[in-house]
Amino acid sequence: MPQEQRTYMCIDMKSFYASVECAERCLNPFETCLVVADETRGENALCLAISPKMKALGIKNRCRLSEIPKDVKYIIAPPRMQLYIDYAADIYAIYLNYFSPDDIHVYSIDESFLDVTHYLGAYHMTPKLLAKTLMNEIADKLQIPSTAGIGTNLYLAKVALDITAKHTKDHMGYLDENLYRQTLWDHKPLSDFWQVSTGTVNRLAQFGISTMRGITLAPEQLMYKTFGKNAELLIDHAWGRESCEMKDIKNYRAKTHSVSFSQILPRDYSYEEARIVMQEMVLHGSHELMKRKVITPKIWIGVGYTYSATIPTSKGSTRLISATAVNSLLQEAALPLYDKLADRHTPIRRLAIAFEDVVDEGCEGYDLFTDWASVEREKARERAVMEIAEKYGKNALLRGTSYLDAATQRERNEMIGGHRAGYDDAGRTR
Repeated sequence: MPQEQRTYMCIDMKSFYASVECAERCLNPFETCLVVADETRGENALCLAISPKMKALGIKNRCRLSEIPKDVKYIIAPPRMQLYIDYAADIYAIYLNYFSPDDIHVYSIDESFLDVTHYLGAYHMTPKLLAKTLMNEIADKLQIPSTAGIGTNLYLAKVALDITAKHTKDHMGYLDENLYRQTLWDHKPLSDFWQVSTGTVNRLAQFGISTMRGITLAPEQLMYKTFGKNAELLIDHAWGRESCEMKDIKNYRAKTHSVSFSQILPRDYSYEEARIVMQEMVLHGSHELMKRKVITPKIWIGVGYTYSATIPTSKGSTRLISATAVNSLLQEAALPLYDKLADRHTPIRRLAIAFEDVVDEGCEGYDLFTDWASVEREKARERAVMEIAEKYGKNALLRGTSYLDAATQRERNEMIGGHRAGYDDAGRTR
């Protein structure tokens, strides 16, 4: 029995953060020069987003404030991550008015895949008409412009969004396998295509391959020798094929698990100052493990140095006697590892920690030398702290170390994704 022809959409909000800030100011993002950036970080602050108007002027999206031409007058909007999350939730609510959650995959805060196969007949719409209906509703209700890609598989929908839609007046692109081969087989650069990294492009260039057509003509033996098992995906995508469907995304469960955190410090830190931050990161990790009801038998730490340093990042791992999520036991393992790895004479600028090979907390056990009663009391105490933080805010109850000058946790508790949440005094964003 032949496989059912499917229709997917990939809808992306144009310059999402900048468009939200324009919407909040009742401004048209296509007529307004606006950047989202934390100007308190100085002229080298990174722009998280720029409005479509600034892109039309040839300004690059992820530029720094210092790179914007001096003759361009623009608004600087400080990041408000919670506000953008709220808008994303409103967009998702619009999708739910049309589709089942089983047919929606949120790919990022501003981009979603939709399996519309069984809805076209129900709504008596063509794929483009349905996409336009969604785009218009988002624009009417939230004043956020969007772009859509439509394809006969997930890959083609994404490529139609990323490449084809950019060259259409209605901001929509459509691809099936035949149209993909007719219009994009010779498209350059290869890095425009979804999941083709710069490293892949450079390795292909060594063999004189610079297009998708070139990949289809290359000997498969060469491709597998060069890219290993990833060659299968690369070859399939070169032909416009994609075996993964929405049901596969919904049913996916990761085989390996880890919980990791990293941060770039606000300035160069001494060994002692960075150690305070590492203590905070271990505690944060402990709470995250407890929240997920998992434990870890292994800790990995990375220490990166000042940008002018010539020494490489220090990194290493250690195994615990018993898998745990208890802060005191994690500190006993992590801090000696930090002491061993960190160069005491070179300023530190980056810290990372990973709790690896996590398993369900039901697998927890203690060795003969662990005071299990004390451990259980600590777990109960930390759970109480977590409940208070959940109810009254993350900064409602903090350890004394978080009030030291070098500590970063208080400020990071007010951030989302490393950027300011943007709450007002009442805890609202809008």
